[in-house]
Amino acid sequence: MSFNLSCIIREAGVSTPDKPVAYHVGGTLTFRELDEQSDRLAAGLHDAGVVPGNAVGLQLPNLAEFLVAYFGILKAGAVVVPMNVLLKAPEVEFYLANSGATAFITFSMFADEAVKGAQHAGVDKVYLVGATELPDGVRPFSDLVAKPSGPVFVPRSPTDTAVIIYTSGTTGTPKGAELTHFQLYMNSDIPGRIFGVQDDDIVVVALPLFHIFGLSSILNIVVRFGGTMVLLPRFESTAVLQSIVKYRATIFEGVPTMYVDLLSQPDFDDYDLSSLRVAISGGAAIPAEVLEQFERRVGVVILEGYGLSETASTATFNQSAAERKAYSVGKPIWGTEVAIWDGDNEILPAGKENVGEIVIRGYNIMKGYHGRPDADEETFTGEWFHTGDLGYIDDEGFLFIVDRKKQLIIRGGYNVYPREIEEVLYTHPAVFEAAVLGMPDPRLGEEVMAFVSLRAGAEAEPEEIIAFVKERVAAYKYPRRVEIRDVLPKGPTGKILKVDLKRELTESL
Repeated sequence: MSFNLSCIIREAGVSTPDKPVAYHVGGTLTFRELDEQSDRLAAGLHDAGVVPGNAVGLQLPNLAEFLVAYFGILKAGAVVVPMNVLLKAPEVEFYLANSGATAFITFSMFADEAVKGAQHAGVDKVYLVGATELPDGVRPFSDLVAKPSGPVFVPRSPTDTAVIIYTSGTTGTPKGAELTHFQLYMNSDIPGRIFGVQDDDIVVVALPLFHIFGLSSILNIVVRFGGTMVLLPRFESTAVLQSIVKYRATIFEGVPTMYVDLLSQPDFDDYDLSSLRVAISGGAAIPAEVLEQFERRVGVVILEGYGLSETASTATFNQSAAERKAYSVGKPIWGTEVAIWDGDNEILPAGKENVGEIVIRGYNIMKGYHGRPDADEETFTGEWFHTGDLGYIDDEGFLFIVDRKKQLIIRGGYNVYPREIEEVLYTHPAVFEAAVLGMPDPRLGEEVMAFVSLRAGAEAEPEEIIAFVKERVAAYKYPRRVEIRDVLPKGPTGKILKVDLKRELTESL
């Protein structure tokens, strides 16, 4: 039995050849053009010596070339290694060397760091998108697609690795999660049916495609169901709002900070967003205040889901506006099991009082971490994957995320969940963003601390914010220290980087 994930573009190229698969900064790309150009790229990789099973680094923003390269690499039978565009040379070197990449496709804007990293990793097949001048030994991306080609489709086993996607590294060195052709197909087909994605849907894509959320929950799903994407090279509130209006977009998917930024636009209510039929949030738990405000002002329901790189993106989802439960990340998708375990790996019963670690098993769980059997041993108990997240399941089967297991604050023996305190902070009229974490304390073990940024034009003092929270939570929960920042550090998807704040805090003590 053979199966290659790239069949989704081949099928769409046949059934709806002239339909746009993407609107992008350079114009419009149709399904036929994407199918043909990715054939050319697959042939170009073959001519360059890339053989089935080889890994190919892919470091591009949301451009048409990303789609061409992604499907071209898959068609060649090779393994896609999506890479953050902001990586520095040592990080590029690590990703390429760790994955065993034999070729690398990157962007001119990042060429200095990218090429240096590739050289240190010993990768000599480097292709650059958008370059007018080429560093020594680097070839233009156009070389890969220059030669006419017939259909290219290298058969693969359903269990062969299609993508190695690296974790964010918030708990140490990034680990490469190996995702198979079958897993990624199923996690486009099943969630796509749950989302109700149709061929007339238009999705604004501000999430980076090199991230599992953008790659699996947008790109693969849209192509699988013949929809259309509006590619934005990076998230910018005005560009998102203008794109929804211009293209009459029907779906927007983002992380919570994106919704915060959109709502903070002074002219937000002036945009006609009536074409949207659904909004989707993932990547982190969305604050209740943000969810309620967006739904009230736009008239569109935000459906929350939950997943990780290791679960090929989606593991649970609120399956419809009618059935959704606010503040929950939904129920397990078809073919996936979710349970809550205590510290002894025993299943906890339903109920808000039974918080434990979220564990998952099903078709969407990765093969394992590339070259890291030690990490696999730590992460798996049989077929169950330990997420490192804390949550509970209610009596109707809905999953609620409480926090990251490693971000739990233990203050004088009491458990403090940062997300609970952040929810309160987001209700303060001056607070724009918030991150709560534990700081070392010689008496209590840990003390609660909050970092916040303020809304444009708003004023507040740390003491005032502390008092605000103190009035609303138990005495052991409120932050004893609040630091106000102009901005909070964020990752490529817009998720607040608590690990950076924790590092700063540790170094300052």
